Amino acid sequence: MDIDGFRAELETRLLIEKEYIIQELSSINDYQEKLELLGKFNEKYKELIKRLANENGIDVNAPYPTENPSNSENLSYEQIILGKTMSIYDRLVDELYEEITSVN
Repeated sequence: MDIDGFRAELETRLLIEKEYIIQELSSINDYQEKLELLGKFNEKYKELIKRLANENGIDVNAPYPTENPSNSENLSYEQIILGKTMSIYDRLVDELYEEITSVN
């Protein structure tokens, strides 16, 4: 699995999703509804991971092969992907939160 390529593609797609949500902000007046867009973004993140994995022929539930087979931690591809891409999500969701709170 090329994690760097996966990360780059995920970041690109998340940036696009973030822009769609920012556009959606202008049509929402209720602050609570605006905050719910953060949950929508989180769902998009999870969906995109699954979609990208599927496009790359990765079974997210399959165990990730480790260099040390005696290691008792058997992580799945999904856990590895989440660990390697969470910083992208965190940065973008922080930016989105700033957009939501500055519009209100």
